[in-house]
Amino acid sequence: MTHLVILLHGVGAHGSSLAWMADHLPLPGAAFAAPDAPFAFDQAPGGPARQWFSVTGVTAANRPARVAAAREPFDAVLSDTIAAHGLTDHPDRVALVGFSQGAIMALDAVATGRWSFGAVVAFSGRLATRPPLTPAGTPVLIAHGRQDTVIPATEAEAAHAALTAAGAHPDLILEDGVGHAPGPQGMARARTLLAAWTATRQTPPRA
Repeated sequence: MTHLVILLHGVGAHGSSLAWMADHLPLPGAAFAAPDAPFAFDQAPGGPARQWFSVTGVTAANRPARVAAAREPFDAVLSDTIAAHGLTDHPDRVALVGFSQGAIMALDAVATGRWSFGAVVAFSGRLATRPPLTPAGTPVLIAHGRQDTVIPATEAEAAHAALTAAGAHPDLILEDGVGHAPGPQGMARARTLLAAWTATRQTPPRA
């Protein structure tokens, strides 16, 4: 194993709900991990559903503060997952693939410059990070369905514009006929990005 892809689920789901992506992103030499978010879904207490932050009463005004408050536990999940795969000192060999709330957290990790991952893919998400934005050089793909009624596609366009203005070079794909879900064109573009990333470093890192 030379690379690690961490799959980040949406609110009210759990890690295994995104495990199917591993079969659609064939990457020789890469491992996949799909951790659970650290908090129980507060709209279904006692169940298996998880959340990265609460969406109860969430608004455009208070969402950035909730994302900021979620950073420490989110980073702890990432750190533990990366350490379990022996890549703590090699974040360039780690990629994030997030969906919905998982995409929000993945984009926040890039926008704040906290992590310098090898690649980030954000499906059906939004950028909910207060400026100033200080993105590192991580390649980013933002993919969104034009018929998304949960998070409108305009959020993807806004995220792309904000990251571009901050000096990043994100790729954007808006897919017709797709709602709040990864679409086939987005998945194909993700495969291309991740394949290029894994091809850059195939030698296992030294311990």
